[in-house]
Amino acid sequence: MADQLARNKLSKALPKGMELSHFTLLNHLYQLSEPRTPAQLAKSFALTRGALSNTLSKLEWAGHIHVSPDWDDARRKQVVISPSGRRARDAALDSIAPMILGIIDRVGSDRVRDMVPVLRALRSQLSED
Repeated sequence: MADQLARNKLSKALPKGMELSHFTLLNHLYQLSEPRTPAQLAKSFALTRGALSNTLSKLEWAGHIHVSPDWDDARRKQVVISPSGRRARDAALDSIAPMILGIIDRVGSDRVRDMVPVLRALRSQLSED
C-alpha cells in the first residue's frame, strides 16, 4: 500500500507529460557513466525488454535519450541520457522535491535516515536471483 500511495503522489507531482516510468529511467541513466543496453536496463528494473521498449520509445521521441548502435555488436543498441533528458530529470526533481521534503518533515528526518539501510537491504535481497 505504501508503494502504491508513493507512486500516486509522485506521479501527480511530476511535470505535465512526464510519467513515473520516464522519471525513474532518466534518473537511473543520469547516474551512469557508461551506456546501457535495453536488456541491461530491463534487468535493472525487473522488466521485460518489451515492457521497457515503450518507455524508451517515448523518451527517445522527446529527445531525452539517445539510442544508438553498439559498435562492438551491431545486433545490440546502447542507451544514454541526452542533455535534454538531464534537464527534464532536473525539472522533475524540482517538482517532486517539495512533496518529498514535506513527507520527511512530517515523518522525521532521523526516522527516514534510519529506514535507508533497511530499504537498501530489502532491495538487495529482492534483486538476488
